[in-house]
Amino acid sequence: MMPVSRKPPKLFTVESANACLPLVRAIASDMVGLACDVEERRNRLESLSKGRSAAAGDPYAEELVHVRQELMRDSQRLHDYERELVDLGVIVQSSTDGLIDFPAVIDGRLVFLCWRFNEPEVLFWHERDAGFAGRQHLTADSLAGHSDELA
Repeated sequence: MMPVSRKPPKLFTVESANACLPLVRAIASDMVGLACDVEERRNRLESLSKGRSAAAGDPYAEELVHVRQELMRDSQRLHDYERELVDLGVIVQSSTDGLIDFPAVIDGRLVFLCWRFNEPEVLFWHERDAGFAGRQHLTADSLAGHSDELA
């Protein structure tokens, strides 16, 4: 059996992240809208289905089946949007909030440039394990060690 080689992550600079932001923003716009809708419908369906059994003659059983099928189709569309973003080299941290990370190198270590849907450009970064709560503003100092390649 041949070993599986892992493709190294695509690395972004602030400039390259901002350059692909129009496409990321377009996909994220569709993703966020659909993700919020899917989450709301999933929660509503769960509450409507609680304690219900598919009894013969239940007038709502057929409608619930139809709603579940639509929800499955839209969940697949949501997955497709996420896949489009991943194919661009970014990481989707939250579909509903539109949190997107761009792998990058600062000071010789792998970090994430962080963008949230509706922000005008990539303005933040965080350590790989810090997440959104650990976001820091990009500054001249943080960019001084920024490069496209791992050290």
